[in-house]
Amino acid sequence: MGLREPDDAAVWRLDDERAIVVTTDFFTPVVDDAYDYGSIAAANSLSDVYAMGGQPFLALNVAALPDNLPAEISSEIIRGGAEKAREAGVVIAGGHTVKDKEPKYGLVVIGFVDPRRMLSKGGLKAGDALVLTKPLGFGVTTTALKQQKADEKDVLEAVDWMKRLNRTASQLANEFGLRGGTDITGYSLLGHGMEMAEASGVSLKLDFSTIPFISGARKYAEQGLFPGGAFDNQAHAEPNVRFPADMDEPSRMLLFDPQTSGGLLLGVPPQQLDPFLRRSEELDQAVWVIGEVKSGAGIEILG
Repeated sequence: MGLREPDDAAVWRLDDERAIVVTTDFFTPVVDDAYDYGSIAAANSLSDVYAMGGQPFLALNVAALPDNLPAEISSEIIRGGAEKAREAGVVIAGGHTVKDKEPKYGLVVIGFVDPRRMLSKGGLKAGDALVLTKPLGFGVTTTALKQQKADEKDVLEAVDWMKRLNRTASQLANEFGLRGGTDITGYSLLGHGMEMAEASGVSLKLDFSTIPFISGARKYAEQGLFPGGAFDNQAHAEPNVRFPADMDEPSRMLLFDPQTSGGLLLGVPPQQLDPFLRRSEELDQAVWVIGEVKSGAGIEILG
């Protein structure tokens, strides 16, 4: 996999049983706490390997830091990333830092995947149930934080979800031999969903009433506190989406909300759905069934 496919990592086959997965991601702070920022950035970078059904094993820091940033802040960013990598069983073996006016941090991540069991955006089949492993609303909540309009409890909830690894969700996908999957990040649920539908040659039907959101998302959506990327996502994906006529604008925009370190969106064959849900509960992995894969094209939202 490379430039031709919509997936977020490059994959190079080594032999019949092993392929190497390579990805990178970094971004400006989404929260105020330096340690949390580093932890979220690392979890987000690692997620692209998990979204391919792979296991990360090695990483490099990528950082751009201002000259006047206190050393205790930059060290906390790096510590947050290092401890999240250690939780994932990943070694950070160096990296590179440059000077910049605004902090930026993330990882280059290398992992392994069995090419016969790899997840991809083109792996959905008509009849699959669509399962999401983290709620939505991180973008609108962190934007409210930047504008000093967010409640502390809402920020803490968002941070807790963003810091969670997608490792268990990826292991579940491997255990059940799933083929269709991606992680929901900056392109939003509908943007990434559209990529999957087009790559798989199918349509998606999503039930809005079953889609999970963190506690403050609706409140901030009604205040219009969306990041600019939400409107970019809307402009790009909305022509391929069919909304209910009575769905209000905040609800629509929440589906275009960019996520940082979001969950996995997986296609689960119908005969495997019940055992998949039971196994998820055993592993304490959050899952929500939010729709199904159909023949056709585009995305339909049910109210």
